[in-house]
Amino acid sequence: MKQRMIKTKTLNMNILEAGEGPLVVLCHGFPETSNAWRHQISALAEAGFHAVAPDMRGYGQTEAPQDWAQFTVFDLVADMVALVDALGEHKATIIGNDWGATIAWQAALLRPDRFHKVVAMGVPLMGQPPVAPSAIFPATDDALLYALYFQQDEALAELDRDPETTLRKIYYAASGEAGPRLSGDDTPNPFGMVARKRGLLADLPDRPVSWLTESDWEVLVSAFTTSGFSGGLNYYRNLDRNWQLQHALSGLKVIVPALFMVGERDTGLAIPGMKEMIEAMHSLAPALQKTQIVPGAGHWLPQEAPDVVNKAIIEFLKG
Repeated sequence: MKQRMIKTKTLNMNILEAGEGPLVVLCHGFPETSNAWRHQISALAEAGFHAVAPDMRGYGQTEAPQDWAQFTVFDLVADMVALVDALGEHKATIIGNDWGATIAWQAALLRPDRFHKVVAMGVPLMGQPPVAPSAIFPATDDALLYALYFQQDEALAELDRDPETTLRKIYYAASGEAGPRLSGDDTPNPFGMVARKRGLLADLPDRPVSWLTESDWEVLVSAFTTSGFSGGLNYYRNLDRNWQLQHALSGLKVIVPALFMVGERDTGLAIPGMKEMIEAMHSLAPALQKTQIVPGAGHWLPQEAPDVVNKAIIEFLKG
């Protein structure tokens, strides 16, 4: 696996890559870097693919525009098209987890001519809601949904204060190791409601996860100590803007072959209605071949269950 900077039409981008063969682009989520795909990059290379994982816009060593409005889903899809171009390819499979899944779905929706297969993890394909996300997300005088909190200056100040503690708390609380997420469980969830007076981190346990080696942990902490969390939070700041821009796409379907995977203990499954959205995906992605729930795994599926993920991806790509 090698790291290099690559100049594209949209950004100077840091990538990890390995292998030769059909191109597979892997999009990480929040708060991650390209190294989140280390297990998949090596496995895909051994299976005969050219695996490429970029630091996404605003993360790691990839450029981070100063204007938060330059972090719409259209900017992010354009980055992936530009990356494929810069690699000298015309088509690729696109794979994503968390925010990366949203980008992967949208890339397959907008450019099926360039992204001929899609694998999404954690975040299902969703239709266009009738009102803006900010009008749907719950908020009270005492608490608000994390996606609203992440749009506020207070969130950036809290997360940037001590990046190592921020990452340790978020990673553990969103992992399968934190516990089950069935109705009535009190497992901590960093992607739930946030108390206005206490912020996100105060009530999360401060424990390490078992599946990150010391060297991989150091890579992650170093990246966010350098970049901060602003780039990642800019994705959330554009949620309403994305909704406005996507009106023209209402009714479009993902027509390319698709695979969806989610950890049994993913934080998203604690959201009311999420299981129903997953079950309804066939109406939005008629070529969806399989939905796979991975026992015991949480939100960081490619890192928590790499053997299961690698097997599923390679079978899907070769099928």
